[in-house]
Amino acid sequence: MLKQMSLKGSFSLCGKGLHTGLSLTVTFNPAPENFGYKIQRIDLEGMPIIDAIAENVVDTQRGTVLGKGEVKVSTVEHGLAALYALGIDNCLIQVNGPEFPILDGSAAMYINKIQEVGVEELNAPKDWYIIRHKIEVKDEDTGSCITILPDEEFSLTAMCSFNSKFINSQFATLDKIDKFASEIAPARTFVFVRDIEPLLKANLIKGGDLDNAIVIYEKQTTQERLDQLADFLKVPHMDATKLGYIQHKPLVWENECTRHKLLDIIGDMALIGKPIKGRIIATRPGHTINNKFARQMRREIRKHEIQAPIYDPNEEPIMDNIRIRELLPHRYPMQLVDKVISLGATTIVGVKNITANEPFFQGHFPQEPVMPGVLQVEAMAQCGGLLVLNTVEEPERWSTYFLKIDDVKFRQKVVPGDTLLFKVDLLAPIRHGISSMKGYVFVGDHVVSEATFTAQIVKNK
Repeated sequence: MLKQMSLKGSFSLCGKGLHTGLSLTVTFNPAPENFGYKIQRIDLEGMPIIDAIAENVVDTQRGTVLGKGEVKVSTVEHGLAALYALGIDNCLIQVNGPEFPILDGSAAMYINKIQEVGVEELNAPKDWYIIRHKIEVKDEDTGSCITILPDEEFSLTAMCSFNSKFINSQFATLDKIDKFASEIAPARTFVFVRDIEPLLKANLIKGGDLDNAIVIYEKQTTQERLDQLADFLKVPHMDATKLGYIQHKPLVWENECTRHKLLDIIGDMALIGKPIKGRIIATRPGHTINNKFARQMRREIRKHEIQAPIYDPNEEPIMDNIRIRELLPHRYPMQLVDKVISLGATTIVGVKNITANEPFFQGHFPQEPVMPGVLQVEAMAQCGGLLVLNTVEEPERWSTYFLKIDDVKFRQKVVPGDTLLFKVDLLAPIRHGISSMKGYVFVGDHVVSEATFTAQIVKNK
């Protein structure tokens, strides 16, 4: 089981802000398990902290802006993309101004610094959200669309249409997240000449230059206006009749602009709050549709806060019915686990098929058969017993007994035809033969019951 990750140490990066032109320093610090990403404005009184989650995005016009009341931080997406891509779950980010420095317009410097200081494993398990069905968000006005489909890993494809003869249509794909550092992180931000004047009038891009952005001159303007732009960018005057890229460094890839769009998507997906297993297909992406999608994902996660284990009936079980009978003393009609399909150091997943012939249905209830809740708890406990017995030598010589049951909840009926999945996790290491566990019972994607219980394993005489 993968564990949550954080940085081994702190690192800082300094540079100017893209929109403010201010000299800024951003510092990335280690953080404890289940901390998530938080951004702290250390230049303001009280040093306020903003949770880096999708609901706190207050503007998406020229980058992702997080806000809490009057406190705002912009241009956060490149740094967050680097954290997400390198598997870091918890980080406190401190900045001494209203935006992160733009650096070279990519995520490469963040990646280099993270790799330099290293990452460390924390105790808590990594809390993946696994996509089980198609989720889609569309913007009918712009034609933007983001779709996520089930997949075993996180992958991403971006398809862009820029209405320009230089980069009219492009696509970029990231099949494995571990290729982000080499294939996506160096992709720089970009801007069209036609957009620069409106941005300047809006009092933005005061720190923009050819060291931190690709400028695309694709629609002819007057020589005077192009000269004014060249003066702003601090580059020699250019021939207004020659269209093309204006840059200090050549393109890293022919589709560098779309790769940068892909980078931005990952930075905005970091605001979901959990690592995702699924395949994203983004058509004409931008920060606005990215944020709509991230908010929708957070709603999905809240709806399915506890995800059911994946169950493939075609796979061989870890423990079959015969092995379970060797370990547990229970027999008909009280053996309530048919097989175990997953077993780790701290978690177990078991299966029980509910048939119309269960003996308890004779009296509970003859006209409306419902599995008693107490037997659901008993089945969870049997699964937990198999988990803790797996930690001792000669498990056949030990038995497990309840000491305490807490926080029992029943959410929906269990009836004939249901297949129950039991997921039981150890809440703490086993000490003196006593273990605390949290158990869930699922039918399909839904939790039907849950409980916390304490048990003791005792060696048989």
